Amino acid sequence: MTACAIEPAAANEQNGEKSENGGNGDGGSSRTERAITEDGDTPRTERVITEDGERPQTGYAITEDGERPRTDYAITQNGDRPRAEYAIPQDGRTPRAACVITVDSSYAARLARDGDSWFPERWTLDGPEPYAVPLPGNQPEEPGTEVQPMGDGRVLIRRFADGRHVFALLYPTGPRTGELPLGAVECPDEGTVLRLLPPAPGGEKAYALAVGPRSSAVWLVAGGAFGPEHLAQVPGRCSGGVWLDRAGRMLALDRETDGRTKAVVVDLERGGEVSPLLQIADGSDDRLLLADPDSGLLLISSDAPSPGRPRLGWGVLGSTLPVRFPECLRVPDCTLTPFAIQPGQVLVPEGCGVALRVDGAMGSWVGVWRPAARQVQHLPAPEGWLVGTGLWTEAGELLLPYATADTPCGVARWAAAPGNGALAGEAEGPGGTGRTGATGVGDAGPEGSVGSEGGGGQVAGAPEPDPPGPPEPVVARPVPLQQAPLGAPLGNLVTK
Repeated sequence: MTACAIEPAAANEQNGEKSENGGNGDGGSSRTERAITEDGDTPRTERVITEDGERPQTGYAITEDGERPRTDYAITQNGDRPRAEYAIPQDGRTPRAACVITVDSSYAARLARDGDSWFPERWTLDGPEPYAVPLPGNQPEEPGTEVQPMGDGRVLIRRFADGRHVFALLYPTGPRTGELPLGAVECPDEGTVLRLLPPAPGGEKAYALAVGPRSSAVWLVAGGAFGPEHLAQVPGRCSGGVWLDRAGRMLALDRETDGRTKAVVVDLERGGEVSPLLQIADGSDDRLLLADPDSGLLLISSDAPSPGRPRLGWGVLGSTLPVRFPECLRVPDCTLTPFAIQPGQVLVPEGCGVALRVDGAMGSWVGVWRPAARQVQHLPAPEGWLVGTGLWTEAGELLLPYATADTPCGVARWAAAPGNGALAGEAEGPGGTGRTGATGVGDAGPEGSVGSEGGGGQVAGAPEPDPPGPPEPVVARPVPLQQAPLGAPLGNLVTK
């Protein structure tokens, strides 16, 4: 695997209107003639027809990029759908969100659509009202192109051309789009898939994960000194990608080795040193879906409580308590995917709000849950919701970006009502117009015992740094499963 660095150049002021013949700007035709998804395959848009001529009852929502979510229901050996487990696609990835938001929630970026053409679009979310800035290039983008907002308002774009992954930073320059080339990464091994990792804390750097047949590589693709930099080589096929700290040092990946998937931690400041993170059972597949560095709350997927059927669970980074698998996170005939955690809840992970994407036969909507609650509150998604996208404020307000013909850039706000924690809200967009939203079904209440079905496992702490250097937060060392106290009261959660 090689990197091709490009010297930083002045802003590309030549990006004018799109070419009439869809060319690549140099008079030639576009290098790709079919849409490419993140994993390099063409989007699967066909429908499966049953023997009686009807569609299966596991309907799916269509995202803005034209793909269906990659969380199709798993089918058991007897042909039935599992009752409520968390479905994991074959590539181990959770559904791709319709847009990406920076860690500090200042900016978002997505591929927007104008007829049959795709172009990057940046959203500004930290002002008095949200607004969008289109960033079209000199030709339409492919649907599989990835974009990611940076902390300074520029947008990172990853394009695939001539067998290389090419990176650049986009920014508005009056009526046109400025483009700063960053370089390219070439993956010579056949079958290697490269994709951007979630936005890193700080917003100054961006990373990518290249997954090969036998190992995976972590690349710094923006924010480096000389173009893309190879940071770490991790044995095994990795997926996922969750940041565990505010410094952008500890990266959690789901690593598949010997037929089993376990979440591990990669220390990017110690040469890619790898250490275990989740060890729930020897024969289980344990994945990390979401983490909050403030409280240490972890949302995981594991088939430990029901082999072969992944379920949602929660734990606390560095805690001596086992992972719990609440029964309320088993919603019949639905797939639940956590996409946002309420920040700033230091030492009270059980009080963090968790936003869930719910995919069912009727489409996609929003679920809200807290570890201290015994049920999930279901909210109707705003019209035009950028599915799987949202963020929490420290005050407990859930923000859901949406785009419609009348409101091309809007944010629906769901605020927690005093007393019962239920959410109610309104949607706002440019101009300050709003509309009232409906409250969800069910209120959150305290749960007498955490995880009615219990659970078990080991949530390892991130590796401690070397003694020299500035002091950093140290997380408690893991406690093996057989030594973890089962059924301990919620108030005894150990966090540091």
